[in-house]
Amino acid sequence: MVFLVNFARVMFAPLLEPLKHEFLVSNATVGLIATLVWLGSALPRIPTGYLLTRIERHRAVLGAGIVLTVAAGFTAFAPSVPLLAVGAFTMGVSSAVYFIAANPLVSELYPDRVGRAIGIHGTASQLAAAIAPVFVGVMLTVVGWRGVLKLLAVVAAAVTVVFFVVARRTDLPDAGATDREFVTAFRRQWPIILSGVAIIGATGFVWNGLFNFYPSYLHQTKGLSPETARTLLTVVFAAGVPAFWFTGRLADRLPHVPLMLSILGGFIVCLLGLTAAQGLAAIVAVSLALGYVIHSLFPALDTYLLDSLPDENRASAYAMYSGLAMIGQAGGSSVVGALLDAGYLFDTVFRTFAVGLLAILAMLFVLHRANRLPATAATS
Repeated sequence: MVFLVNFARVMFAPLLEPLKHEFLVSNATVGLIATLVWLGSALPRIPTGYLLTRIERHRAVLGAGIVLTVAAGFTAFAPSVPLLAVGAFTMGVSSAVYFIAANPLVSELYPDRVGRAIGIHGTASQLAAAIAPVFVGVMLTVVGWRGVLKLLAVVAAAVTVVFFVVARRTDLPDAGATDREFVTAFRRQWPIILSGVAIIGATGFVWNGLFNFYPSYLHQTKGLSPETARTLLTVVFAAGVPAFWFTGRLADRLPHVPLMLSILGGFIVCLLGLTAAQGLAAIVAVSLALGYVIHSLFPALDTYLLDSLPDENRASAYAMYSGLAMIGQAGGSSVVGALLDAGYLFDTVFRTFAVGLLAILAMLFVLHRANRLPATAATS
């Protein structure tokens, strides 16, 4: 399930150029399509958190599979950009519902090793991100972009049925039974919620704009062929597979806040290194480092919250954190597209983003040294 919902989010990166040529639209327009996927993955997160105070987690996961099936089928037949945008947004919605329900469920299934479980779950998600660019690139030459979406709809339908059967046979945890006060969860846990948003919000914004335009950036600025550029996007995502696996385990052993701030610093270094890299070997090396570092941040943050939050606040507080963070992240692609159309160069945009992140990192470090960033959630 997590493989499919993440595949639906990242598959639009290699589709931007084909969509731009088919519908004869600008960078800003295709960037907006990618942004709508991520807005769809952002806006329903807080409402989903409230929904989980009323229904079981596994029922929400089942609903996410149904939404993905219908949305992928609808998008495959979209005859115009507005309808394509509606379909992309709805595909994003399926991932929002899924992650808000499934991540707490995974942490509750394995309460003694949350980081490891989140890491394994994230690894499956990241495999989709690693496979998507190459798979979509190959399928574009065989069945076209509409065929890719049709195939996704068929597979999503099959996996949703399998999930339904497995869930009926599984003895699921009842840790979420006490999570029934959505607003109370925010009032109690707002320090750790806002800390998580501060760490991931701007970083996710930059990452969203970077990876959706990664093939275009490498082709137009670094002079690589379109095929090589798409392959390197796969390299970036593939480097995230071991990142989820190993960082999930590290997050069970190391202090959460120093680990997350170190990862953020590493991402800034990699981003600046990418703009300076010349030649295929250097670009490949930076792409590997960039992919590993940025994807380490996600299991570290999820473990920070899900391992700390008590049963009675876990899904509600996690939904609030995730919704607020994703809303900020979703605009990255459209902002990058608009800046490109305004005449700014890729390197100028990404270097400016890196400077902004450096300022945020400095502020977070000062707050941490002053003991103003919470290490754990409130317990009463």
